[in-house]
Amino acid sequence: MKYVFFVTGIFILSLGISFTIQSDLGTSPFDALLVGLSTNVGLTVGSWEIIMALILICCNSLLKRHRPEVLGLLTAFVTGIAIDMWLFLLRDLIIPELWYSKVACFGMGLVVVGLGTATYLQTNFAPIPVDRLTIIIQELTRTNLFFSRTLIYLIFLIIALILNGPVGIGTLLTVCLGGLMLNFFMPLTRKALDRILIHSGTSPNHDKDKKHTTNLS
Repeated sequence: MKYVFFVTGIFILSLGISFTIQSDLGTSPFDALLVGLSTNVGLTVGSWEIIMALILICCNSLLKRHRPEVLGLLTAFVTGIAIDMWLFLLRDLIIPELWYSKVACFGMGLVVVGLGTATYLQTNFAPIPVDRLTIIIQELTRTNLFFSRTLIYLIFLIIALILNGPVGIGTLLTVCLGGLMLNFFMPLTRKALDRILIHSGTSPNHDKDKKHTTNLS
């Protein structure tokens, strides 16, 4: 049941990413980087998700002084496929042209990204490398997710600007609100997962896993 929760979270996350891309108001700095690479170099957005995951896995390994978390590549692989799938399905269905429809599309994407990220992180199974980096920075700086997420977003924002990625007002809003959304949804998804696992009779295993995620909120 925990792995169903994990896959569900990934698909929710990738749907939110696709909404922000379709909004044409700017994506998160990391996604802007992916779109910029896709536009200027080639390959799909999902493919660059996987390539960047490899790079970040190495960075995380150096920061934690631990062997690389190869399972994170599996998560990135699923996320990359899901992003390309949602972009393919939504490109002709959601084409906001008026400003308020773009704002609605972006706002929906921002909320869905926060929900999806919090959902899959609660399972404590192979976080996407950029999310693992968020957790590592939180632990190293002894702060919260809002600070660590915002710091990472600012770094990727600079790189995305250099690569002429889709940076706009939505990107700045993501920098300011992305960590806040994640911090908001973490306790909610934790309670939801607890209830589901209790009903399915697998709560003892989850109690052990929760020790690794108690510092996320």
